[in-house]
Amino acid sequence: MDAARVGVITFPGSLDDRDAARAIRLAGAEPVALWHADHDLRGVDAVVLPGGFSYGDYLRAGAIARFAPLMSEIVDAAKGGLPVLGICNGFQVLCESHLLPGALLPNAGLHFVCRDQRLRVDNADTAWTTEYRVGQEIVIPVKNRDGRYTADERTLAELEDTGRVVARYLDLNPNGSLGDIAGICNEAGNVVGLMPHPEHAVESLTGPSTDGLGFFTSIVKRLVNA
Repeated sequence: MDAARVGVITFPGSLDDRDAARAIRLAGAEPVALWHADHDLRGVDAVVLPGGFSYGDYLRAGAIARFAPLMSEIVDAAKGGLPVLGICNGFQVLCESHLLPGALLPNAGLHFVCRDQRLRVDNADTAWTTEYRVGQEIVIPVKNRDGRYTADERTLAELEDTGRVVARYLDLNPNGSLGDIAGICNEAGNVVGLMPHPEHAVESLTGPSTDGLGFFTSIVKRLVNA
């Protein structure tokens, strides 16, 4: 079988798209560059929305990017089962696009946070987390200004009751996220949003660990075995 093709969408201001592409390549898949203003997903098997910034973030992170032409294609494809991972700004865009519930608000304290963060994996059944085990503790970087996950009480209860919290912060909560939530998924488990940056923890030379690589090998194995 040919290598799985995983698209990486670039918005004006994206700065982790090349890092995401490298992580995909290290996991054994072919990264495919996608531009936010296009209408063609180029036949990819999965999509990553990387971190950085998207145009219009001064209004609310991801609020304008959700209207990008390619996001219309991604929303429709995700509802049809296409695996989608949103990291940091990508998580914000997924929430604004209503592929994931809730919103990401400015950090408690209103400071940009950048640190190596200990996390616990709480859901190992999504398209992006099967290489982990429930309760596994990992260390990957966080770097965000608008990383405070919030939702109404009903939504939070539903996420908890249905096991849709993918990862939580341990030791300390870097941004004031409700329930220490670092990542969530949709009901089908094909769409995942993460505030931490797994693409910055895929090589021992540059990362605090290689703990982030599992998010990318998870989707590759899923696609190869589909």
